[in-house]
Amino acid sequence: MHHRSRPFRSSFWLKFGLDLIVVAVADLLLFLHLPGTNLGVFALTVVAAVVIVRPGLARDRRALFALIAAVAFGLVLVDRPGLLALTLFGLFIAVAVLSARVRPGETAWGWGQRLVIHWLFGLIGPLFDLLKLVGLKRRRRGRSLLALLGLLIMPVVGGAIFLALFSAANPLISDLLDRITLPPLSPEMVLRILFWMMIATGVWGVLRPHWKRPFLALPARRSNRPSPALTTSITWSLIVFNAVFALQNGLDIAFLWSGAPLPGDMGLADYAHRGAYPLIVTTLLAGLFVLVALQPGSDTARRPGVRLLVIVWVAQNMLLVASSLLRTADYVAAYSLTPLRIAAMIWMVLVGIGLLLICWRMLRDRSAHWLINANVAVTLAVLAGLSAVDLGAVAAAWNVRHAREVGGSGVELDLGYLHDLGDPALVSLVRLEQTTGNPDLRDRVAAVRSRIMANMQDRQRDRHSWTWRNARRLDRVADLSRDHPLTPPAPPVPAPVTVPVTVPASTPLTSPAGG
Repeated sequence: MHHRSRPFRSSFWLKFGLDLIVVAVADLLLFLHLPGTNLGVFALTVVAAVVIVRPGLARDRRALFALIAAVAFGLVLVDRPGLLALTLFGLFIAVAVLSARVRPGETAWGWGQRLVIHWLFGLIGPLFDLLKLVGLKRRRRGRSLLALLGLLIMPVVGGAIFLALFSAANPLISDLLDRITLPPLSPEMVLRILFWMMIATGVWGVLRPHWKRPFLALPARRSNRPSPALTTSITWSLIVFNAVFALQNGLDIAFLWSGAPLPGDMGLADYAHRGAYPLIVTTLLAGLFVLVALQPGSDTARRPGVRLLVIVWVAQNMLLVASSLLRTADYVAAYSLTPLRIAAMIWMVLVGIGLLLICWRMLRDRSAHWLINANVAVTLAVLAGLSAVDLGAVAAAWNVRHAREVGGSGVELDLGYLHDLGDPALVSLVRLEQTTGNPDLRDRVAAVRSRIMANMQDRQRDRHSWTWRNARRLDRVADLSRDHPLTPPAPPVPAPVTVPVTVPASTPLTSPAGG
C-alpha cells in the first residue's frame, strides 16, 4: 500500500495545483466578462494543463489527434467564441484524456457511453478522490488523515473555548479579535465561489477522469429464420409506400419543380413552408422502417425483389429531401434568410446522407456499429465546419444582396432583424450604405450600422471580450470607408420642452358661466 500511495499523492497534488491555476485563470478571464478571446485562451490553458499532467498522450495516435482537434477548436474560440465550438472542444479533450485506456477500434456507440459516464462522474469525482485521499496511510510511523483530524478536534475546540473566555475577560484580546474581520459575503462573492466550484469540478474531471466501461451493447446480429408472412408483409408495405410517395413526388414535380401555378389562392411560399418539415419527418420514418424491418443478412433483405423496392423507395425519399430543400429555398426567397433556416437545410442534407447510409448498410451487409460510426463521422465533420463559419454573416450578406431595395428578387430589407443579428451584419450594412442610391434608406442603414459598430468597438476595447474576427470586421470596415466615408448618423431629435406656467391664486381656473 505504501508503494501505491506515493504515486497517487504526488499525482494528486500536481493535478490539484494545476486545477487551482486553471480556476485562477478562469476567474481572471471569464468571471463577469462577456465571452471573447478570453474563452479560447481558457480552453488552451486547459489543454496545457492536460499535457503537463499526462505528457504520454502525445505517443498515442488517437489521443494526439484528439488533442490537436481540441487545440483547433480552442483557436476557433479565440477567433469566434460560440457554444458549438465550446461543445466540440469539450468533446475532443475528453476523448484525449480517456483514450489511453480505451481499446483501439472502439465504436462510436461505446465512445458515446464513455463520454456520458465521464461527465456524469465528473460531477462527483472530486468527492471520491477526497475520500480516497483521506483513506490513504501515511508513512510507517504516521496515521491516516482521518485519524489525524480526530486528534485535532479537542485542541482546536478547547483552544477556541478558552480564547473566547479570555476575550470576555481581557479588553485587549477582545479589541484584537474585533479587528479581525472576514470579507463581506456579498452576492458577487457568492456567485464567484459558485463559479470557482463549477470550473474546478469540470477541470478536475479532465485532469483526473474516472474510467468506466460502456454498459449498453448493441444486440448481436442474428441470422433470422425465413418467415414467409413477414416477408410478404414487408413486400406489400414497400409497394404501398412507393405508391404513396410517388403521389407526393408527382405533385412536387408538377407544381414545385416546374413552377406551374397552384390551384386556388394558395401561394408558392405557403405550399413550400407547409411541407418542408413534415416531409423530413416522413423521410426519417422511412429510414427507421428500413433500419428495423430490413436487417442485413435477414431473409427479407436477401430477396432481389425486396431490395429493388427498397432502392426505389430510397430514391423517392431522396427526391423528398430535395423537394424539402427547394421548399425551404422558395420560402427564403419569399421572406428572408436566417441562420436557423441555413441550419435546417444542412440538417435536411444530413438526413439524406443518413438514409443513403442505411440503404448502403443493407445492400453491403454492414453492422449497426458501422452505421453509427459513419453517421457520427459525417455529423462531426459538418459541425466542425459550422463552428468556424458565421451563419449570421452569411444570412446578412444574402438578405442585403437580394433585397428589393437594391433591385434583388427578395423581399424588403428587414433592418430590425439585421440589428438583432448584430456583429455579423456589420460589413453587409456598410456595403449597402455605400452602394444604395436611396437617401432615406442610407440614413436608416447608417443608424443601424452606427449602433452595431459602437457596441462592437466598446467590446473590442475590453481585452476580455476582444475577438480576432471582430477585429477583422472593423479592419474591413476601415478599408471600405477609406475611399467612401460612412454616413454620420442623424442626430437625435430633441424632445419638446414644456415651460411650466404659474397661475396666480386669485385667477379663476374656469370661465364664468355663459362666458
